[in-house]
This record gives sequence, C-alpha cells and structure tokens, in this order.
Amino acid sequence: MTINKLTKTTSNKKKIRPSLKDIAEQVGVTKMTVSRFLKDPKLVAEKTRIKIAQAVEDTGYIHNRAPAMLSKASSKAIGILLPSLSNQVFANFTQGIESVTNARGYEVLISHYGYDVDAEERKIASLLSYNVDGLILTGTQHTEKTLKMLKTVGIPIVESMEICENPIDMNVGLDHELAAYTATKDMISSGKRKVAYFGARLDSRTKLRMQGYDRAMVEFGLQKHHFLTHEHSSFSLGRELLNRALTDCADLDGVLCTNDDIAVGTILACNELEISIPETISIIGYNALDIGQAVSPRLTSIYTPRYEIGETSADILLNAIEGNANKKKIYNLGFNLTEGETF
Repeated sequence: MTINKLTKTTSNKKKIRPSLKDIAEQVGVTKMTVSRFLKDPKLVAEKTRIKIAQAVEDTGYIHNRAPAMLSKASSKAIGILLPSLSNQVFANFTQGIESVTNARGYEVLISHYGYDVDAEERKIASLLSYNVDGLILTGTQHTEKTLKMLKTVGIPIVESMEICENPIDMNVGLDHELAAYTATKDMISSGKRKVAYFGARLDSRTKLRMQGYDRAMVEFGLQKHHFLTHEHSSFSLGRELLNRALTDCADLDGVLCTNDDIAVGTILACNELEISIPETISIIGYNALDIGQAVSPRLTSIYTPRYEIGETSADILLNAIEGNANKKKIYNLGFNLTEGETF
C-alpha cells in the first residue's frame, strides 16, 4: 500500500530512536530475549515472538548495526536509494551527490530498490540500521511503514527527481507533468495532430509525463493515444511501440517518449521503415542523454538537470545534518527543450 505523505519530520531536531530496552519493557521480557528475536525469531517462543513483533511494528523500532559507542554520534555517512543501477540518469544524479559529499567529508551508502516501494521499505530499514545521518530518496511515494520509520528516526530526508507539494522533509527535482505538457503543446502548435505517448515501466515519473501529455491533447481537443508497457526501457522497445502505434493510430505524426532510450529506438525504426523525421513523424525524447546526439537525425529532447538535482540534494541534506537551516524546503530546478532535428 502506498500513501502520499504522513506528518513532516523536522530536519534540525534529531529524535530519540526506540531502544532495545523500550521494546523489552513494553513486552515484559529481557533485552536478551528481544536481541535473540532480532537475530532469529525462531529462537523465541511463539507467543513472545508475536508480542515482540507487534511492539517493533508499533514503535517503528530500527535495529542498529552500528557499534553502540557510535550510536549517538554522527556516522558522517548518508544513504541513497536508487530505482535503477543501469540508467544513466541516476549515474549523473549520483555523481552530483558525490561532488558534494566528497568535498565535505561524507561517505555514501547506495541501495537499489528497482522501482518497488516494498523493496524500498526494506532497503531504507537496512540503511537506517547503519546509523546514517540522512537519506536521499528518488521518489515521493512510499509505504506506510516507510513513512513511520522515517518519522521515528527523525533524520533529514530529501526526496529527489520530482516535485511534490507536501514532501516528507525536503524536495529537489523538476515538474515532469509541466515538462511533458510543454513539449506536447509545442508539437501540436507546429501542426501535428496525431501525437502519441510512448511509456515504459509505468513508474510515478512516467505517469506524470503522461498526465502532461494528456493535458495538452485535451486542451487542443485532440484524441489521446497511449502506447504503454511495464517492461524496462530499451532501444528495441521503441521499435515495438512504434509498430503498435502505426497499426492502431492512422496518420501518426508525432511521438512524445518517456525517455531517450525509447526515442532513439523510435528513430532507428523510422529510418528502417523510411519514414521521414520530422516531416512525417516528429519525435521528442526525455532526459537529453548523449546517445540522442549520436543518432541521425539528432534527437530533440527534454533536458533534465540530473547532476544539479544530485548536487542540490546533497548540499541541503548536509546543511540540515550540520544544523544549518536551508532557505526553503522545495527546490524546482526546471527543464528545457534541447535543439535537435527530430522536431
């Protein structure tokens, strides 16, 4: 189950985490019994096991793997949750983070959750158990248990890559809905009428971009054409989605792609089919990766400031960790449409 937000945390006040002793006193057992449960629940009697598990759930207890002598000190480390390790977008984002953490003497612990909020919950619990000083998340949708853990631990949190109205703590990104709306509107204003949206994975940012595309199409009184898949993005997927679009949408004359991988695949497929770009079909990608400039015609794409988002996220997070209040909570770093030959 995912919900948008719970109560905001306060960056400058670090809350006291529930301790092993707190759990033991609540259940009426010894700390040793709770410790055995955390190591292996099967080592504890079933009735006691159920009570301890409920107490852990109720208090939001986070097992601390860091040495006890360090549990009240700064670890000089932050955790980063990435949805993909193969996507260049998140490589640029992480480079931006490390440009700040390296300069300020912090280490980063990176964990991968594959766009799965339940996996994110487990990975966050693991990172918190190492007593990290703060977290950078790459999304704004989380499980209820994740929000409870983050509220309990009370460390600074930055949600990155997309803008939301009510962040857990701090937020850095861009307005993906507006970016897609702007690109689609530009395409329609150039005379295109049968514009399709190609989307993959169907994660939150793909859906935000589709909402922007939808808003522009409705505003101009045009029919929406969605071609979507839960598969991860690839060049070959661009060919597949184009073939579907050409079959289902007569006189297709424009495509907005959720990323550049799909857009490049669409260009290559059009070249094979001898479909002229942009005369017959205009194509706009998303993220402005270097691969888009290596194909012919060169891809027109929405530039997203990934490195700068990582840089700003790390900067405001470390400021909060060090007790320096940031000027604001939400940082919208914007976007722009690059020059290319496909639109």
